[in-house]
Amino acid sequence: MNALTPAESPAILVIVHQESSDPARIGEKLRGMGYQLDIRRPCLGQDLPADMSGHAGCVIFGGPMSANDDHLEFIRREIDFIPKAVASGKPYLGVCLGAQLLARAGGASVAPHRDGWHEIGYYPVKPTPKGRDLFPDQLHIFQWHGEGFELPRGAVRLASTGWFPNQAMRIGNAAYGLQFHPEVTQAMMERWARGAGHRLVLPGAQARDQMRANCAKYDAGVDTWLDGFLKTWLTSGVALQDGGKEAVGPVAAW
Repeated sequence: MNALTPAESPAILVIVHQESSDPARIGEKLRGMGYQLDIRRPCLGQDLPADMSGHAGCVIFGGPMSANDDHLEFIRREIDFIPKAVASGKPYLGVCLGAQLLARAGGASVAPHRDGWHEIGYYPVKPTPKGRDLFPDQLHIFQWHGEGFELPRGAVRLASTGWFPNQAMRIGNAAYGLQFHPEVTQAMMERWARGAGHRLVLPGAQARDQMRANCAKYDAGVDTWLDGFLKTWLTSGVALQDGGKEAVGPVAAW
C-alpha cells in the first residue's frame, strides 16, 4: 500500500489557547500516525469549523484561562462547538482546560478545590473499575491546575486522585476528557516552571527540583502509556472506520 500524501492524510482539529502553544508530544504522535494537524487559536480570533465533516477528530488543549471565563468570546465559542464535536461520534479529546470545557458544555460545573488545593507537578492517577482497560494501576503524570470538573451528563469516570476525583472521563465511545497533561515533555515542564514559578508555592504544588526528579522517574512510562491511549482513542470513533463520512453511535443527548 502506498503511503498517503499530506493532501490525502486525515486532519485532526487542534485547538490551543496561546500564540506560543503547540500540541507537543500528542501532536508529534498524531503526526507520526499519519495525521495532519489543523491547529487553530480561537483566542486570537481564528475561526472554528461549522462542524466536524472536514476532520477526523478534535483535540482541545489547556491554557491559563478558566473554563468559567464567559466574558471571553472564544471560550463561549468553544463551549458552543464542543457538543457538535461530541455528537459527531468522531474522537474528541479534551486536555485540562479542554476537559473542563467538555464538562461545561455538558452542563457540569468547573470550580476550584474547596480547600484551595492545586495539582502542579507529578501525581499518581488511579483508574476506577471502568477505567482499568485504559490506565495502569497507578500512572504518575504531570498536572498543572487548581480547578476541577464535575461529571457532565452521560459521562463515565475513568480515573481519580485523592484531591480531584474526576481525572479522566468518557462520554459515549469517543469523547474523552483528561485533567492531566500527557503532552508535556521535560522541556515544557521546565518552561512552565520558569514562566509561572510564582505558582509553585500554592498549596499542593511541587518544588521545581521535585518535578525534575519525578519527570526523570515517570516520563518514559507516560510516553508509553500515551501511545496506547491514542490508538484506543482514535479507533473509538469513526475516524478510522469509514473516513469520517458518517457518525457511528454519536451521543444523542449532545
